[in-house]
Amino acid sequence: MILPIRIYGDPLLRKTLHPLEDWSLVIPYIPDMIATMYDDDGIGLSANQAGLPHRFFVIGESAFKDGRGDSVFINPEILESSEEIWEYEEGCLSVPGIRETVLRPREIRVRYVSEKGEAREEVFTDLAARVFQHELDHLNGIFFVDRISPLRRSRLRKQLKRLEESQS
Repeated sequence: MILPIRIYGDPLLRKTLHPLEDWSLVIPYIPDMIATMYDDDGIGLSANQAGLPHRFFVIGESAFKDGRGDSVFINPEILESSEEIWEYEEGCLSVPGIRETVLRPREIRVRYVSEKGEAREEVFTDLAARVFQHELDHLNGIFFVDRISPLRRSRLRKQLKRLEESQS
């Protein structure tokens, strides 16, 4: 089932979601999350974007260089970030029509729980690292437009205001 995507201005998107004590609560939502991500041509989707108040997200297989499939990250966290910063244009399913260049660390070391309940630590680089950081920001109530300069954000003020007003 395709889930409705929450749009900038929705209060759930500004909340920090707390770690799950029972990771198995999210298992029924995983197929719908992945289908929703692909239905909207996304590369990642956080639970709160789909209206779910759980601390997890999915990332599509195209973000990874190692051949893994679509992946689920429950209670994700970043343990370390490289000093090397990478500029890249980002967009977001919850901020339709806006794309901006965002600076993020090129490499991160992360910890999370898999959909099988296994605690894992990994190092991600390039696109996988960027998408992980973008989706983790969502779980902390942060949008990519919060990470751009105030000048660039002020140029987007009207577009963002329209998105917010569409949610009231």
